[in-house]
Amino acid sequence: MTTALSSPKSTQGGSYAVPADLAEATASNASLRRFLHGLPGVDQVGAEARAASLGTRSIKTTAKEFALDLAIRMVDLTTLEGQDTPGKVRALASKALRPDPADPTAPQVAAVCVYPDMVATAKEVLGDSGVNVAAVATAFPSGRAAMDIKLMDTRDAVEAGADEIDMVIDRGAFLSGRYLDVFEEIVAVREACGDAHLKVIFETGELQTYDNVRRASWLAMMAGGHFIKTSTGKVQPAATLPVTLVMLEAVRDYRELTGQMIGVKPAGGIRTAKDAIKYLVMVNEVAGPDWLDPDWFRFGASTLLNDLLMQRTKMRTGRYSGPDYFTLD
Repeated sequence: MTTALSSPKSTQGGSYAVPADLAEATASNASLRRFLHGLPGVDQVGAEARAASLGTRSIKTTAKEFALDLAIRMVDLTTLEGQDTPGKVRALASKALRPDPADPTAPQVAAVCVYPDMVATAKEVLGDSGVNVAAVATAFPSGRAAMDIKLMDTRDAVEAGADEIDMVIDRGAFLSGRYLDVFEEIVAVREACGDAHLKVIFETGELQTYDNVRRASWLAMMAGGHFIKTSTGKVQPAATLPVTLVMLEAVRDYRELTGQMIGVKPAGGIRTAKDAIKYLVMVNEVAGPDWLDPDWFRFGASTLLNDLLMQRTKMRTGRYSGPDYFTLD
């Protein structure tokens, strides 16, 4: 069984207060800009080299079995297509509950992620199973809408039963240096979430530099995001190991400063068990073992689950079941 997100050191729902150590930095756009541009710069060569090095680590036998099950438990099983139907969403939710019908020991996934109009359909199937319903909101994937529409989008999803909201930041505002606008938007969406948890999507493929990824990470955490997320999956490149490394460093450093843990969710382009294990190694090495939990690390994926199940079956039976053994998502 997965568990609902918990964040005991931060406010759950309702109005949000910036940690005292950082309140002054958010007093104006100028002060927020000074703070964000005062963060240590990211050594691009060093970040990419470290990510590549961590990606070469291998784990075997019981450690690999544990990693495969953990990765399954971390999956936000996702369908975000214009052709989504209630039938497809019900089937996906059923798969989330029982990923491998032939093996009841296979764990459930963390959540099912859908458009807001499909939340109620997913909730009908998932109920109080422990598998959360996540909804993308705030004019996903572009973020190009008026603020009142974004907040209505969020509230509608929560009222329909969403446990988690995945919002997109206004990349145009961020890239033009209007950091306070982005900050205030995240704060407002967080309040609109009520008791639902908020994941803040950066669309790192549009942020251009690792320095911007670090700044966006701190901005989202200061504004009350429970998770920071790489991508919508609609823009390439999506999740990458170096980008995720920068975000993991940010949540580690934020915890050291404020005492608050923030989750990380790479999304888009993670398709194989081998890739997922690389991310888990990085989580352990960069942020620490506390983040090796579905409450603090997620994979946004659609095809990843099948490969995790294939590798799990191979370790259990000694043979591959074949890609057509599991349902296509």
